[in-house]
Amino acid sequence: MKRWGEAFYDDSAITGETVVERAQIAVIMTDRFSHLRYWNAYARDLFGFVDGRDPLGTSFLDIGIHESDRERAAQLARRVLKGETWEGTFGVVRADATWMHIRAQAVPVRDEQGAVEGMAIFAYEAMRSGRVEEQYGLLERIGDRLAGSLRYDGALKAVAETLVPQFADHCFIDLYDGDRLVRRVSMHAEGWSPPPGTWPDVGQEVRYPERNVAALAMRRLEAIAVDDLSYPPGSLDEGSARAVEQVGVSSAVAAPLRARGELLGVLTLALSRLTPRDKTSYDGFDRDLVGAVAGRVALAIDNARLFEEERSTALAFQNSLLPNTFPSFDGLSIAHRYVPARPLEAQGRGVQTQVGGDFYDVIPLSAGRVGIVIGDVEGRGPHAAAVMGQLRAALRAFAQADREPADILRELDEWVRRLGVPDGTGGTWVPSVSCLYMVYDAWSRELSYANAGHLPPLLISGGEVTPLALEVTDSLLGVKTRGVPYDEAIYHQADLTLPAGATLLLYTDGLVDRRPVGGGTADEERALHRLRERVRTVADSDVERIADVALGAVPGENDDDTALLVVRTHPDELALREGRFVAEAPTVAEARHLAAATFKEWGMDAGQAELACLLVSEIVTNVVIHATPHPVRREFTADGVVDSADPLGGLSLAGGADDDFSEDWSDLLEEVAEASDEAPEQTRFLLRLRRGASSVWVEVFDDDLRLPRIRSAGADDEGGRGLYLVDQLADRWGSRPTPTGKAVWFEISMKGD
Repeated sequence: MKRWGEAFYDDSAITGETVVERAQIAVIMTDRFSHLRYWNAYARDLFGFVDGRDPLGTSFLDIGIHESDRERAAQLARRVLKGETWEGTFGVVRADATWMHIRAQAVPVRDEQGAVEGMAIFAYEAMRSGRVEEQYGLLERIGDRLAGSLRYDGALKAVAETLVPQFADHCFIDLYDGDRLVRRVSMHAEGWSPPPGTWPDVGQEVRYPERNVAALAMRRLEAIAVDDLSYPPGSLDEGSARAVEQVGVSSAVAAPLRARGELLGVLTLALSRLTPRDKTSYDGFDRDLVGAVAGRVALAIDNARLFEEERSTALAFQNSLLPNTFPSFDGLSIAHRYVPARPLEAQGRGVQTQVGGDFYDVIPLSAGRVGIVIGDVEGRGPHAAAVMGQLRAALRAFAQADREPADILRELDEWVRRLGVPDGTGGTWVPSVSCLYMVYDAWSRELSYANAGHLPPLLISGGEVTPLALEVTDSLLGVKTRGVPYDEAIYHQADLTLPAGATLLLYTDGLVDRRPVGGGTADEERALHRLRERVRTVADSDVERIADVALGAVPGENDDDTALLVVRTHPDELALREGRFVAEAPTVAEARHLAAATFKEWGMDAGQAELACLLVSEIVTNVVIHATPHPVRREFTADGVVDSADPLGGLSLAGGADDDFSEDWSDLLEEVAEASDEAPEQTRFLLRLRRGASSVWVEVFDDDLRLPRIRSAGADDEGGRGLYLVDQLADRWGSRPTPTGKAVWFEISMKGD
């Protein structure tokens, strides 16, 4: 034969095309773009081309090359089309979903001028002939599969898929769980399954007879091959014997899974009549090969277990730094999610557990107000999680002191810069942090916020999903602003009003910054559009449903962790009553009367209402005493307590006129009333009452900038116990600065115990 289609000199000779069609080896030819131009009948059977579908013009990579080997096959094509030859093994998934390994040889095809115009590929099913070079290729394949995963369940399955059916008809991997040996993998050729009561299934405990090949391998800590499983007696139990007889097991080899001096389990392979093969028994070389495979598998299992332990520890650490549940907040429904990033396994930076610094929180503030925060610390790993934990703790402390949002971000910026670590070049690496902090008042629906470079939340209202219009957005925490001194970061604050029944979806960038599964780069704009479209379909659902849909809205690999917070405002108005009074002695009774009437209208228990009215009297009395133009000064001297008018118009305590004042003294009201007659102008205060689902909040606003504090009254003191009573009898109490003065507040339950 000279060329395809040309006959020998004998008229009875067959053509070259006929020879190729009848050859028991797959022959495939492609053009220089790797598109199929020719294939013989054996190739059609080997690769499982579907009848009726013409693969002409199909890419060589699309004829069933397994995803894990597509890059290897692409390298094959590139090398051959450069004029080189190639030989190797890769996995193929046939059209009927069966799996096999293919041994391939590829050579360039040249035109008459010598230019490469395509390639010819000769392939056959690997590892059934027992050739040594193919078995060494098996070891290489297993090493590649094990290196591609750090989760041992997936790694074990990959090993079994590599071994069955090319090297074995049955594969068992059993691992110790404490003192119990448990089956983790049970894979068989041709989709066969062991009958019930024969071989243990995955997840079941395995008890090998003392003389079983697997038991011997674990006891001797070496690989063992046998040709007759019925000998010696006692090597099989009754159930295993039935399975061995049913499939005709002809040979088996077992190897201990041992890593770092610890026995982890056993790997067992067996040949049977499930598949036809030239070699029906394992020899000494096969035994050594399986021993080498078991060594790699054991090391991969141990590494995977260590990684899972490290990852679970890191996740437990991070989850302990994030809130698991939130208390009920009046006027709000809340859902939250945290999803860690997938492990980094092959991205050039080594293996990382991928815990990160994303955080969220909902903080109860004074008088039913709520602080809402979401943020993201730069970087990944335990350091980022540690920074996040410290930052969240500091933020909670600042927030519960009723600081303004902009003030809190200024404090946090300084805090973040103190968390810097040496960068190895003599400088300091300071993590950058995005943070959005908002204060929401459910009674007025007002939202005050400051933003350190975080993504704006999505506003869900009226069936539409749009980014919340944030008027101010400043630089990240820990980042020096150009033109501004490093220690003078500026953060601004703004206010807006939310519509009734509106929902806010707060999230970190891990929700939208996801790589496509098939490769490529993330398209954040497209992802955000998809997120808005998916959320719009469930805009009327509850917050838990919105959170679930938002998490799954953007497909792709999550290389960054994700924090998600869904906050919905209630459509109903919350009860509120206000009264403005002149700061003079007679108004204490007026304020108390307003409170008593309101508490009765709201259905408060009589005992709780009486107690609340007492506390209203105490904090209002404080305001009357200390907010009058000529307040009384009480001095503690060696000669006793001396009351006098303050010529400076302020309260003078041990620390001076600008110190925080102590609680009220009711015996001074008469002197205050006399002094108020001479006042050139009247000072007013505001009493605000709020009703929640189970509590009432009382606030008193005045124009005095000094915050109250509790002091210890002596046994003979007539006053000095006002705020002490508030502290002991109220559920919570506190004070906070306002733009024009301060507010003193307390919370008390509507129902008694």
